[in-house]
Amino acid sequence: MNNNKPEKIKTDKSKKDLRLGVMGGVFDPIHIGHLFTAEEARTKFNLCKVIFVPCLQPTHKRNDQITNIKHRLKMTYLATQGNPYFEVSEIEVHRPGPSYTIDTIKEFRKIHGWQTDIFFITGADAFLEIDTWYKRDELLTLCQFVAATRPGYDLNKLHDNFKKVLKIMEIPALAISSTDIRYRVKNNLSIKYIVLEEIREYIYKHKLYI
Repeated sequence: MNNNKPEKIKTDKSKKDLRLGVMGGVFDPIHIGHLFTAEEARTKFNLCKVIFVPCLQPTHKRNDQITNIKHRLKMTYLATQGNPYFEVSEIEVHRPGPSYTIDTIKEFRKIHGWQTDIFFITGADAFLEIDTWYKRDELLTLCQFVAATRPGYDLNKLHDNFKKVLKIMEIPALAISSTDIRYRVKNNLSIKYIVLEEIREYIYKHKLYI
């Protein structure tokens, strides 16, 4: 018996997609912190899969502040291709206007139905700004939230109503940030081991962040 074989996803129709992870983000670029967070959430909350959703236009940044979506999308595909439990959705890429989380969750609800438990995975820093999210109160009724902690963020500041729908994971790898990676590339510093090798090669091949 080969104990090294990866576990199989159950394909019984009654069990399929009952617990779904959705990880939205700018992914500029996607790094090992994102990947570790998604895998930790998948195993900790027994998710069938985690779907990465690169956003076209985040509400908190101008278009000229982010890399073209074709590059961010390609890097996300490259980074997730080695994990059979990871998928990439272009749902926000093809939807015009700012990327609102509630619109994305509603689309996944239409696809997978109300019997599915949806876990929206995000960083603690993003969740601390939930007061500013579009249609926040309605969104809190549509899914559960998984907040990945990173140094310097205190989720105890949240109102008790938010804590009720929140699951917290401690992820040391989230000390890595896309902002720091862009800075390191621009200043000719190494990004080896903080992004997958495929991503590092893609960044330099396409002269991103310089």
